[in-house]
Amino acid sequence: MFGSPRRHVSRMSAARREAQRPRDTDLRTAVLDAARTQLVREGYRDLSMRDVANAVGCSVSSIYLYFAGKDELVHTLMDEGFERWYRRQVELTEQGGTPEARLEAVCRAYVEFGLANPEFYEIMFMFHSDRMARYPKDLFRRARRNLELMADLVRAYAPDTVPTDDDARIRATALWATLHGIVSTIISDRLDRGIDRTRYVEGTIRYALAGVRHAAPETSTRS
Repeated sequence: MFGSPRRHVSRMSAARREAQRPRDTDLRTAVLDAARTQLVREGYRDLSMRDVANAVGCSVSSIYLYFAGKDELVHTLMDEGFERWYRRQVELTEQGGTPEARLEAVCRAYVEFGLANPEFYEIMFMFHSDRMARYPKDLFRRARRNLELMADLVRAYAPDTVPTDDDARIRATALWATLHGIVSTIISDRLDRGIDRTRYVEGTIRYALAGVRHAAPETSTRS
């Protein structure tokens, strides 16, 4: 989903924009809400700063006090989604319990998060445009904390079969791919009508967790 960050020219320097930026969090939030709705509905190519301004009831120049352009606007939406999910993961892991209970709780919460926030989820994981600038390095590092946290949970859940950090990341990524499949199947309305949604979610999570613990030894990256 993310590639190597690259620089792009903004309408004004970041320092100047920060100095001129008003402290109106309500307007910033309204701009992000309007942009999120338009991005999901129209796509990146047709995302218009003018249309966002019209939806919010402000001038286009007001938006540029907060965001250098629509790339930064979209990146901010992605970052907001990743931060929301990271905070939820931390909250769950701090509640204690066995490693199995914590990992299972995070898996369920991931599905709940995706289904409760379909617009955020689509922008975070299902949105891509070759026209958009690469995801900035600092935001990429913040987003990657989600994988590292899940890898820690996987390592605690299956210490005997996860010998290296790479193994933990691989299995965490495989687990995420399964969870992503659950969410994307449901929000895109692709789940077979004959399958009960609750049983589908619970059963798939159980199968995925069993796979994490009992992965074949030959898949290990240990030399």
